[in-house]
This record gives sequence, structure tokens and C-alpha cells, in this order.
Amino acid sequence: MKVHEYQAKEVLTQFGVATQGGYVATTVEDAVAGAKKLQANGASLFVVKAQIHAGGRGKGGGVKLARSIEEVRERSEAMLGMMLKTHQTGPEGQKVKKILITDGVDIVKEYYLGITLDRSRNMNVIMASTEGGVEIEKVAEETPELIHKVWIDPTIGIQGYQARQIAFALGFQGDLFKQCVGFVLKLYKAYEETDCSLAEINPLVTTKDGKLMALDGKINFDDNALFRHKDLAEMRDTDEEDPLEVEASEFHLNYIKLDGNVGCMVNGAGLAMGTMDIIKIAGGEPANFLDVGGSANPQTVEAGFRIILKDPNVKAILINVFGGIVRCDRVALGVVEAAKNVNINIPLIVRLQGTNAEEGQEILKNSGLKIETAILLKEAAEKVTHALAA
Repeated sequence: MKVHEYQAKEVLTQFGVATQGGYVATTVEDAVAGAKKLQANGASLFVVKAQIHAGGRGKGGGVKLARSIEEVRERSEAMLGMMLKTHQTGPEGQKVKKILITDGVDIVKEYYLGITLDRSRNMNVIMASTEGGVEIEKVAEETPELIHKVWIDPTIGIQGYQARQIAFALGFQGDLFKQCVGFVLKLYKAYEETDCSLAEINPLVTTKDGKLMALDGKINFDDNALFRHKDLAEMRDTDEEDPLEVEASEFHLNYIKLDGNVGCMVNGAGLAMGTMDIIKIAGGEPANFLDVGGSANPQTVEAGFRIILKDPNVKAILINVFGGIVRCDRVALGVVEAAKNVNINIPLIVRLQGTNAEEGQEILKNSGLKIETAILLKEAAEKVTHALAA
């Protein structure tokens, strides 16, 4: 689960991580009121920042300086309601419904600091770079030697010397060195205790008054651990998510929208990935990832149909089910029942393998519905691409 910058900062502040504060606003008047509070505390320069779940906001016009309260009003009026386009939003952009008003900071230098899971080593990795303020992906591609990494053994957790390694790698000395060590330790504690999948500070800045702070913050939480953090789960902003993905989550379906034309409904994430691959090999393009789980029933299958068919790009549907936990004949009955309730006016190909697969095939063939069946996955994918070409 992604959260906004202002929410990430709230979480980090709870763990003592030094962050730049500010006031979130959904109206121009709220933005002006926030700027006046900052002004009362001595601020003379303000920053208006769009709050969307995407990086690259500055390049897209989502971060603007304001040198007066009146400019805060002007920037806020222009930003609220705009369709902000960045390299992460896609060409359609994302509507700005919230903005963050902060004070301007005298920056000496920008750095990058992030924590995520390195699946190749089964360890969390802390990444740091002196090249802050730009996309870390670009740094990794063009100058990978500028990214310093420290892996954390999960059996013992982060050690003080590892935090010092990061501080040394960033070139800090004296008081800034001590601040950086403390910053890294607190950030890692926040990452671990809130079950993050990503904690990223870009930029981490030093200021003219000798402070080290997070000027921006990005946090992603592990969805599977949110049951332990009901307060964090309440931070979810469904306006920032694809409507079909939100609807799928209500039925406990794992759905991710893609750009292709073949709707996929599969039980099991690994099988879903393999199905998508074989569709591409056969010449098609998957329109989605949809895992109905190991307990597919008529209700989940019907919900899956409805979600897939809401994508206007879908021209055919492939259902691929392996009957392990769930029996294929039950899945077949679910498909038939759901197909009768949903108007499916595009080709539907169903491949069943595993427990009671033959019984399931018979149910589909005798249903009276226009359903093509397949035994092999390759055969199913070829039938889909043939249907697209017809």
C-alpha cells in the first residue's frame, strides 16, 4: 500500500526521523491558512507540493516555489484539480486532490537514502548515494558505482557500524556524521516496525544551519501485514488507485491492470505469470493479472468476469485453472453460473487441469454456452490469439 508524502512524514516523525513538516490542504483556503502558520514561525519562502502516488512530481509541475502568501494562493489554485503527468502516472496523469504546504529550506546538498528487500539475498538492503534529488533508477543505470549498499542480516538486525558505513559513504564528518548515523538507525526501525516494503528519502538534505533532514519521503507498506497496523491501513487513499483494482480488493482478488487485450483469470500467482508469458509467446498481450486464489467459487469468478469486462481493451478471456486445493468441476460450475449472470460477448477459452479436470471439461461442453476448452496451456493461448484474429 502506497501513502502520500505527508503521511509518510507523519509515520517517520513518530520514530524520531528528522523530517520537514508542513500543512496538508484540500482547498485553496486551507493552503493559505497553512502558509500563514508557517509565516508566523518565521518562514518567508514556501513550497506547494502536489500529493499523488507517483514520483517525478517536480518535473511534471507538481512542486512550485511561492515567495508570498498571495503566490501560495495562486500556486494552490493552479495545482488543485490539475491532471499531473509524470513518468510514473502514465499519459493520462493523476488528478491532484491534496497539496502539501512547506517552508523553503536553504539546502547545502542533496542525498538519497532508501531501504527495501533484496530478494536475491533474502535481506533488507540500505542504499545511499550522494546523487540525491534525481531518480535513483537513473543513477543505478548510468553511474551504479555511486550507490552504496549495506545488507542487514535479519537474524541480528541493523548494527551501529552499518549505520556508520552509510555515513562514511555519504562523506559526512563531525556533527553531521552523528546525525546521519542516528537518522539511518531510526529510519530502519520505522521500516521494520511498520512492515514496509520500501522506505525512501529523496532528497535527504543538509541545510545551512547544519541540520540533516528528510525533505521528501516515500513509504510503501506490505499489504499482507496491514492486519497488524489498522492505523496505517486507514491511510489508504483509493482515489489514487485504479478503480478496477480497488473493486477487485473488495472481493479479495489480486488484480493488476495491464495494457493488452486478453483478459486473464487464473488461480495462483505463479500460474498467472506463466499464463501471461505463454499468451505473449503465442502473439497476444495480457490485459491484466488476476489471481482468484485457491478457493475459486461462483461469486469470485463472477466478480472476476465483471472486472475484466470493464476494461474496454479486452477482446478475449482466458481462464486457466489448476485443480489442486479447488476441484475443477466446482470451478467449471462456477464459470457456467457466472457466465449466465454476466453478459460475455467476447470469446471465452477455459483450460482446466488437475483434480476432476475431465468432469469439469464435460460440464463446460454441456453448458450450452459458447465456451471453448483446452487441455494444454499452449493450446489455450493459441485459441485465444486465433479468436483475436478472427
